[in-house]
Amino acid sequence: MTRPSGTLVFSSAFDAFDVWRDALHAHLPDLAIVDASEVADPASIHYALAWKPPEGFFDKMVNLRLIINLGAGVDSLVGRRDLPAGVPITRITDPQMARMMAGYVLFATLRHAREIPFFEQAQRRGEWAYRHPRSPETIRVAVLGLGELGALAAMELQRQGFTVLGWSRSPRQIDGVQCFAGIETLDTVLEQADILVVMLPLTTDTRGLLDRERLSRLPQGAALINVARGALVDQAAMTDLLREGHIGSATLDVFAQEPLASTDPLWAMENVLITPHLASVAIPSSSARQIADNIVRVSRGEAPANQVDPSRGY
Repeated sequence: MTRPSGTLVFSSAFDAFDVWRDALHAHLPDLAIVDASEVADPASIHYALAWKPPEGFFDKMVNLRLIINLGAGVDSLVGRRDLPAGVPITRITDPQMARMMAGYVLFATLRHAREIPFFEQAQRRGEWAYRHPRSPETIRVAVLGLGELGALAAMELQRQGFTVLGWSRSPRQIDGVQCFAGIETLDTVLEQADILVVMLPLTTDTRGLLDRERLSRLPQGAALINVARGALVDQAAMTDLLREGHIGSATLDVFAQEPLASTDPLWAMENVLITPHLASVAIPSSSARQIADNIVRVSRGEAPANQVDPSRGY
């Protein structure tokens, strides 16, 4: 591999700087890697590896050549006012991230399919409450979003014997999955979903996509799993429908505002499982190679792989 020089700045409140630095240095030993707190001269920065950097972060980075988003979703980067014109943005497409996401989705789906929340509540009451398990093929699981992560999750669910429906903006084909495309088919998919898995990117078109009307189209008692972005869903409407029992239970890894406020009613709901945005995260040991490859590409004047189209939001 070519050994490009230059300086990369790291910015993330959720990841360990030294772990990422060491993983990247294994591939690019000549690259200077600094934490954002150490940057004295923004003009000295050539590459940025960042997750949700603060507003104004990219100001005065006049020599920036590449922005690497430290994750799969790029909604916190596109549309910012401080992005330098013409600088490519890439996202991480690590197979380990996809497997991690598929594992979380499978766990959450099985938890709802086997009605584990019902048994958890019975346990707290000290009650021996029996419900006969349903056959997987009788349970319809709808996956909204069939990108790299969504497609793998849909295939894993299908492998487990569930009846899987998939929905995406443009047509997709996945063996064993009933695929739908286009906004005109969304209601049809929702009306069939015993378990709804949200895996869409957050864009101007998808923000608020699952409003009260669409959520109400779910069958009575359906389960909701959101591992994408909280702003895709009308959180107030979802909370109301959970209270009423129209949505029977939910597994929520993402929220409109994060961290979720301690006063939010979702915390106290027995039919809701909350996790702190960890369904899938970038792993330094497996992601560093593709990041290094893209830095090498850019240093040669080539286009990076996995480049984001800011106009589409992914």
